[in-house]
Amino acid sequence: MNKETSAAAEKVMELVTTYAFEVIGALVILIVGWMVAGWAGRTTRQALEKSSRVDSTLAPFLSNIVRYLILALVVIAVLGQFGVETASVIAVLGTAGLAVGLALQGTLSHFAAGVVLLVLRPFRTGEVIDSGSQVGTVKEIGLFATVLGTADGIFVYVPNGQLLNSVLMNYSRNPTRRIDVVVGISYGDDVRKALSVALSLLEADSRILKDPAPETMVVALADNAVNINLRCWVNGGDYWPTLFDINKGIKLRLDTEGITIPFPQRDVHIVGGTAA
Repeated sequence: MNKETSAAAEKVMELVTTYAFEVIGALVILIVGWMVAGWAGRTTRQALEKSSRVDSTLAPFLSNIVRYLILALVVIAVLGQFGVETASVIAVLGTAGLAVGLALQGTLSHFAAGVVLLVLRPFRTGEVIDSGSQVGTVKEIGLFATVLGTADGIFVYVPNGQLLNSVLMNYSRNPTRRIDVVVGISYGDDVRKALSVALSLLEADSRILKDPAPETMVVALADNAVNINLRCWVNGGDYWPTLFDINKGIKLRLDTEGITIPFPQRDVHIVGGTAA
């Protein structure tokens, strides 16, 4: 081995010796930091979900923030392991963050919308909402989007900005809901009897609240029928089963009482005349 080869080998060994510990240390910091970030996120979420003083809606949002903050610190620590000045790193990250923010204005607007939704709380986890385009149960409010589960088991991922900028209907926020069932009866039938039959049907159902009391009324004299409305109030959880039972029950009761639910029909009057 000549002197030049020997010098090169010594230089390589020197570099390996010098940076091996930095590389190993950086890998250890990265692996441990990643594990700690995941553990901290899960622990934060579990602690918030168990706390009665914190709304469950905030749990996934805050746990994600904790995780990403720790990961950012891990990246800075890894760079510092190689002798990079942390102040310079923070400045570079700030500049890069500004550039990325300008490039991802839409995505960041969804993040800002998520913060606003958590502050205003028009809906919480477990509530059923209608955003105009989607109806479902809120499963999770994330950093950038809200996860809904529909009644037929479909996973729906809705950007937070879309929810914030639309008219939201929350079906679960109020404890009670009103049911209105409109049914038509024939013009030849006894309206008073039909109203009495419908009211007795409502009063016999224990799920229907007594205050406000159920009521029936004639709401329209339509082209083919006299429309009567069955109106009552129920607890939110009883809305759908009660609605379905009223629809079925009023049809059976009217059939039993001989009251007709007419179908669209038209009387045609032919004016007499002489044939050509």
